[in-house]
Amino acid sequence: MEPTVRPVGVLHKSITVLDAVAEQKRSLNELVESTGLSRATAHRIAQGLEEHGLLRRTDDGRFALGLHLLALGRQAAEQYPLAERARPAMEQLRDSTGESVQLYVTDGTERVCVAALESPHGLRTIVPVGAALPMDRGSAGHVLSAPQPEVVGDWVESVEEREAGVASVSAPVFGPAGEVVAALSVSGPLDRMGPSPGGRHGAAVASAAVSISDS
Repeated sequence: MEPTVRPVGVLHKSITVLDAVAEQKRSLNELVESTGLSRATAHRIAQGLEEHGLLRRTDDGRFALGLHLLALGRQAAEQYPLAERARPAMEQLRDSTGESVQLYVTDGTERVCVAALESPHGLRTIVPVGAALPMDRGSAGHVLSAPQPEVVGDWVESVEEREAGVASVSAPVFGPAGEVVAALSVSGPLDRMGPSPGGRHGAAVASAAVSISDS
């Protein structure tokens, strides 16, 4: 019989299970293998998460992320003060460039989209709120991972780094102490953005980022 697990231990194990399923849908056996938990513990935690809508079962019986996480993600983004403050500038930037606009912040070793507006064009870049993307590819990743704070008014461009046929331009958003707190981005198809997207949209992105900054 397994010993009683302390609440903190249960929380840690629950996050471990969620992280494993976030990587890919998993059967119970795959959960045990990927998390290192015993079969009984993995099954108990997965069932509990399923009851709360944080996990769900697919048609083949594997565990997938639950739909309740969509609501939690939207609520988390809406409660993020910077995202709310940035919205007017993001709307103006989307309208002036005609392209999709995103706001990213650093979360550990990744960047997370905390606000996004889609281009009105049928062919557009879609980055959902809550999406976690790598720091080593894409203009926003370069802004957030720079060893030294970027200069106000600067911008960074990338062409087909993260995804073929997509280009982006990003600029740093600064906090009250002059630190980089976010990256504001415009992204779209290479056919519209062109091989030098910074020359087309860099000034507009940098200006919008300055208007959001708290420095």
